[in-house]
Amino acid sequence: MPVPRPSAARRPPYAVRAGTCVAAILLLTACDTTSDADIATRKVRVSATASAGVGGPQADGVRGKAAPAPAAPAAPRLRPQEIPALGPRMRAEVPADSRQALVVTGDFYNSSLSTAVLYTRDDPALGWRAVTDRWPAHNALKGWTDEHWENDLRTPVGVFGLTAAGGLLEPPGTMFPYNQSPAFDVSGEGFDGESLAGSFNYVIAVDYNRIPGASPLDAERPLGKERGGGIWIHADHGGPTQGCVSLPEDRMRELLRLLDPAKKPVVVMGDAEWLEQ
Repeated sequence: MPVPRPSAARRPPYAVRAGTCVAAILLLTACDTTSDADIATRKVRVSATASAGVGGPQADGVRGKAAPAPAAPAAPRLRPQEIPALGPRMRAEVPADSRQALVVTGDFYNSSLSTAVLYTRDDPALGWRAVTDRWPAHNALKGWTDEHWENDLRTPVGVFGLTAAGGLLEPPGTMFPYNQSPAFDVSGEGFDGESLAGSFNYVIAVDYNRIPGASPLDAERPLGKERGGGIWIHADHGGPTQGCVSLPEDRMRELLRLLDPAKKPVVVMGDAEWLEQ
C-alpha cells in the first residue's frame, strides 16, 4: 500500500521572502522618475473620476450610475385581536365562521353576578373588537357548571349558538326570528323577593339542549329532560336566576337590534376562571 505523501505546507498569507523585498525596493527606487508636475496632473484626474462616481465604492458597473438605495424595512405584521377574557381553549371553541360573540363572565364559580360584552369580527385580519360597554348581568343562584342538570340552580358554561328570540312585547327592530306570545308572561317572586314581572318581555334562546332555530318556547330536549333546558338571555329582574343569564331590559333591546343571524352569533359564558382556560 503506497504511503501518503505529506501535503505541502502553506505559506502564511502575508509571508514574503527577504530577498524579494530588497529587490522590489531597489526596482521602485530606480523606476520612480515621475516629476512633481506629473503627480499633480494625476491627482486632478483621480479627483474628477471620483466626482463622476466611476470606479468608486458606490459604482454598480455602469458609468455615471449610482447604486440603488436600500429597500425600506417591511412594516410589522399585525396579529388579529383576540377576545381578552378568553384563554386558548375557549377561543378554539368559538366557531371559525362566527362573527359575533356575547361574552358573559361570571365573577367566580359560585357567584350569581356577572358582566356581558358583545364582540364582533367583521374583518378577520383585524380580529375581534368590543361594540358595547360592559353590561351588568345575573346568572343562576349557585353559579356555574360544566355539567348542567335540571333544577341544579347553575348556569351551563360553554359556547352556544343564538338562533331565535321572542318575548311578551313586540320585537325592537331585531333581525332574529322572533316569537311574540302571551306565554312569555310571568309572575311571582325571585330568590331575593323581587318581582319577576316583565322578565320575559324580551328573551333570546341559548342553544343548550334544544333545537337550534326553534321558538324559545319549544319544549324539545335532545339530551333528555333531566339535563335541563329553557336557558335564555332575558330581561333582568334584580336577582339571581334559575339557570338563565339576565340583562337590564334596555340592554336586551340593544342586543336584539345588534345581533345578526347572518353573522352566526354565539354566547360564550362561564365564570372568569373557566373562560381563561
